Amino acid sequence: MELLDQDLSARRVASVGERRARVLVVHDQESTRLLLAHIVSREPNTRVVLAGTCEQALQFAGATTYDLVLLDLMMPGIGGLEVLRQLRISQTNRWTPVVVVSPLDDRESRLRCRALGANGFIAKPVARADIVAALRAHSAQAH
Repeated sequence: MELLDQDLSARRVASVGERRARVLVVHDQESTRLLLAHIVSREPNTRVVLAGTCEQALQFAGATTYDLVLLDLMMPGIGGLEVLRQLRISQTNRWTPVVVVSPLDDRESRLRCRALGANGFIAKPVARADIVAALRAHSAQAH
């Protein structure tokens, strides 16, 4: 029964004329990326796009405007902070809310993220309620 419920909730379709919120999930660890996607996809009228690398995230963000980005800071390559910086100067996602998801829960990390334009910060391990609250708050702002 639970599997069926999850399957149906992931297939929700927006009502006629209702736009689906696009959420970009950026995380290098597949298990966390899939967990975040599962949480987000259970919300009505959402569409989730997954990026496993910083470069992939910037490629997707260059082609599509998102309603919310969930961004891991501790990413290989250029890193999450650089992705955040580049999102804030991009044409397509300059104003898109970005919520950082990170194991770094110190004041300095939070302030650095805010200074670069993050709209929120969720410390790991993530709680479903925190992700849902961020999604609902920032989706409401986008519409």
